[in-house]
Amino acid sequence: MKITFCCTQTPPEPWLAGFRTALPQATIEAWAPGAPPADYAVVWAPPQQFLDEQQELKGIFNIGAGVDALMKLTLPEGAAVVRIDDGGMAAQMAEFVCHAVIRHFRELDGYEVDVAQGKWSFRKPRLRSAYPVGVMGLGVLGDRVARALTGFDFPVLGWSRSPRQVDRVRCFAGQDQFNDFLSGSRFLVCLLPLTPETEGIMRRETLSMLKPGGYVINVARGGHLVEEDLVALIDEGHLAGAALDVFRTEPLAAEHAFWTHPKITVTPHTSARTLRDESIAQIAGKIAGMARGEPVAGVVDRKRGY
Repeated sequence: MKITFCCTQTPPEPWLAGFRTALPQATIEAWAPGAPPADYAVVWAPPQQFLDEQQELKGIFNIGAGVDALMKLTLPEGAAVVRIDDGGMAAQMAEFVCHAVIRHFRELDGYEVDVAQGKWSFRKPRLRSAYPVGVMGLGVLGDRVARALTGFDFPVLGWSRSPRQVDRVRCFAGQDQFNDFLSGSRFLVCLLPLTPETEGIMRRETLSMLKPGGYVINVARGGHLVEEDLVALIDEGHLAGAALDVFRTEPLAAEHAFWTHPKITVTPHTSARTLRDESIAQIAGKIAGMARGEPVAGVVDRKRGY
């Protein structure tokens, strides 16, 4: 069994060492142009040349949860595309989102401004019942985030393309229930995969349906958000602000309005990072299972894009 590693954004050596330990019977090499065919590939942002050359792949394992960039490439017809189910990201994502929700709900962002000005201030406590949190996307990450939020006694709503059930979460599904989900939410957390159907899903039309004083948290992909619509709705007062970790262009341009907007918090796509050891263990287990002819979790439906 031969495995090739092609990741343009990280040194390959630690990954190769980890896979060689996890799969000692396999030949594991970093890809170079013209390399012989491999059985399986572990990738992140591979060039089209890699996929053009590796036409005999049985499986392509993405080291991130999002496969939107990979799905834009021309893939070998016979290869299953498999995404990371968690890789240590779910706990990180729950931490990040809960922090963003609590920071705004408790007005800690306002206290930070006051403290910087040497001001000792008081704000009347808010009612959690008035701040329902809507989570768009109830996959592995969204499920974990929604469950974590219930632990702080927020009303939590969840929306997904197909019906899901999550304990203590009021779940909505499909386009028919999308508007009801939005109108019931004051916080909106985006954890959807980016597909042609979800591109620009957070725009004036949909964001206007949130309860007045809504707050947007985007930890999925920048393409989900129409940036100018968000800024306009904040400036008009319908939205109270946003915490954004992902952007249409990354790194975020130095002159971008998000950097200096007083009601927008920016972080550099760091809400959940792939943890190497956890990811290697998961991918190695899936490769071994696929080699034995067993079904594996996380296989992407190419038509849906996730």
